Amino acid sequence: MLELTSPSALEVRRPNYRVTALIIASALFMEQLDSTVLATALPTMARFFDVSAPHMSVALTSYLLSLAVLIPASGSVADRFGARTVFSTAIAVFTLSSILCAQAHSLGLLVLARLLQGAGGAMMIPVGRLVLLRSVDRADLISAMSWFLVPGLIGPILGPPIGGMIVTYLDWRWIFYINVPIGVLGFALTWAFIENTRVETPQPFDLWGFSLSGVSLACLLFGFETTSRGVGDASLAFGLIGAGLVSGAAYVVYALRARRTTPILDLTLMRIKTFRVSVIAGALSRITQGAQPFLLPLMMQIAFGMSAAQSGLLTFATFCGSLMMKGFAGPLLRRFGFRNVLIWNGLLSSGLYATCAAFRQSWPHWSLFAVLAVCGFSMSLQFTAYNTVAYDDVPPERTASANSFYTTFQQLMLSFGICTGALALTLSKSLFGHAEASVEDFSAAFLVVTAISLLAAPVCLAYPRDAGAAMTGRGREREEMEAGAT
Repeated sequence: MLELTSPSALEVRRPNYRVTALIIASALFMEQLDSTVLATALPTMARFFDVSAPHMSVALTSYLLSLAVLIPASGSVADRFGARTVFSTAIAVFTLSSILCAQAHSLGLLVLARLLQGAGGAMMIPVGRLVLLRSVDRADLISAMSWFLVPGLIGPILGPPIGGMIVTYLDWRWIFYINVPIGVLGFALTWAFIENTRVETPQPFDLWGFSLSGVSLACLLFGFETTSRGVGDASLAFGLIGAGLVSGAAYVVYALRARRTTPILDLTLMRIKTFRVSVIAGALSRITQGAQPFLLPLMMQIAFGMSAAQSGLLTFATFCGSLMMKGFAGPLLRRFGFRNVLIWNGLLSSGLYATCAAFRQSWPHWSLFAVLAVCGFSMSLQFTAYNTVAYDDVPPERTASANSFYTTFQQLMLSFGICTGALALTLSKSLFGHAEASVEDFSAAFLVVTAISLLAAPVCLAYPRDAGAAMTGRGREREEMEAGAT
């Protein structure tokens, strides 16, 4: 049972759902911007720390390591200490650790600061989404999720050009300092507007499950990241992936046999049909979502010879399309229902991203921009629907567990998408004997990842025809008609 602070006061203080969504989205924006800006600045930072550029990948993997270990614990921690308390603390940790990153004078200190920053990120995004799920009425959840997702999409798009400008005209430390004003504002607004929801009697913390899932997810994400960047020993990467799979299997056995406590990643949630289908179909779709921001800028800069600024401006089209989608998600889902939208829009979004395989240097820039804008619209609609309907049949007392499970799987599949895109690109290069990735190699990689996402559409056929009816209002309209008939 959820316990809220001062119900009567909350009725007065509860903000419009758009305000709640945008406050939470500021944290998502900060986290996404940080990761993409940092990737752009790694060569410059490598020269400062007097190491090779491949060695700087540890600044990325250390963050992922912390993220992977702690995300599963986010729901349990929020239930125990309150969602607002944990969310605001996570913003504070992320902001302060950003300052520590900027002050680092050695690679070792940077890695330690990034580990701490990952701890903040692991709690910030999952708990932020939990706040949204608990504080917004179901009828407003579609629109709220649209507002929540759009600012988060700005980060990966603005990251490369901002990172390029910072390392060109300023000191690399400003990559981390730009998080400070966003973090301070997000922290203040959280305490002013967000409700502190928690369960009355939280479950005991699952230490064994936390350990097994942490080892599994850390090994898998570290292995995927190493493979995707093509640095280090390949045997180490595949060894990590193997260890992750073995420890993951051990966790599954443990979770299915657990009796005294709820496992930190509750596999019984997969018995809920709408949740199960959203996890599986969403995982297939996220292969493309993870690979596209990795492949597209590389193709434009390596194969087309564009500057980082030019490719950044073109990929900005994806954000423009996502922004346009914000006002259409609710009406489309109300008109056609979640099941129909996810099936047919899933086919459309996969087909649109497959069009990227046909991109050539001779195409006018406006045509590339137009295709990418429609891609952004379609894919953003798809994930707004997935991220909303997944919780349609989840009982309120299990929302935290469902959110941790869903977010963990989401992060894993996004990383796997990068790995899949990089692997397809490498295999194509080897097959055709290219020393550098050519346009044809990028085309092959795009076709591979979109072929995987096409598999999501048949999975979506398993959704009930009335899935999400309570969220769109269609179920309420049906009940009123039936009541009127009687």
